[in-house]
Amino acid sequence: MLDQAGKLLILFGVLFVAAGLIMIFFDKIPFLGKLPGDVSFRYGSSRVYIPVVSCIILSVIITIVINLIGRWK
Repeated sequence: MLDQAGKLLILFGVLFVAAGLIMIFFDKIPFLGKLPGDVSFRYGSSRVYIPVVSCIILSVIITIVINLIGRWK
C-alpha cells in the first residue's frame, strides 16, 4: 500500500514540475494562443481573450499522453 502511495506522490510531483515549466515557458511557445479561432478583443481598458482552438489542441495532446501512459502501465 505504501509502495502505491509513493508512486502516486512521485507522479503528482512530476505533473507539478511539468505544469510549472509550462507556466514559465508559456510565452516562448510560438503558436500557443495565436492560432486561428482564438478570440481576443479590447473594449476600453479591458481585454478579453478566449483561446478556443489552443484549448482544443492542448486537450487532444493531453488525452493522447494520458492514454499512452495508461496503456504502458
